Amino acid sequence: MAGCCNHNAQFDGTSARYRQILWVIIAINGLMFLVEMAAGIGAQSQALQADALDFLGDTLTYGISLWAIGKALSVRANVAIFKGVSLLLMALWVMGSTLYRILFLNSPDPYTMGGVAIAAFIANVVSVLLLMRYKDGDANVRSVWLCSRNDAIGNLVVVLAASGVWASGSPWPDLAVALVLSLLFLSSSWQIMKLAMQERRQSREAAKSSTCQMTRNDEPEAPQEL
Repeated sequence: MAGCCNHNAQFDGTSARYRQILWVIIAINGLMFLVEMAAGIGAQSQALQADALDFLGDTLTYGISLWAIGKALSVRANVAIFKGVSLLLMALWVMGSTLYRILFLNSPDPYTMGGVAIAAFIANVVSVLLLMRYKDGDANVRSVWLCSRNDAIGNLVVVLAASGVWASGSPWPDLAVALVLSLLFLSSSWQIMKLAMQERRQSREAAKSSTCQMTRNDEPEAPQEL
């Protein structure tokens, strides 16, 4: 019971400050998707394109998170599950496209990779710092934190991949990083959906408990014996 009480007390995003932060982060992610995808295509970097796709997914899911704030626990849990599934699909797409690229090896431009990855890392560090105090909220809030954290980690890894491509003249570091990012997406998808499923079960149990209580209150009292 104590665990349930602590869980119910988690921050659910109903804060004007938190909403403002989400709008700022949505703008940052939308801009970085455009920049990184264009650079990834131009530099023929699978890792940059995978990271750009993550920026797009975050832009959309942060918008959904903003909409879900203040909604019932069941609604917020379902939104988090949707975001978890989105991360799963993203991971599968990155894996598939990376395996395809392995058959057509083209060495990406390490200078474009490194420069854009550093800019993306700075953008994501700003997002992570803004969200730091809200990282332990409910599934909806938690998913926002996980996505931003993943982006920052992913950008650092892309910088390392760019260094590897530059040093070796091979595309393999780029492809290896794309696969690592897909595994990170899978891990976050699992964490988000696990917490969201717990919240959805709690919502159903609370609804059943409320229904039973209303039923008992509606039952007529037994007549007292004289």
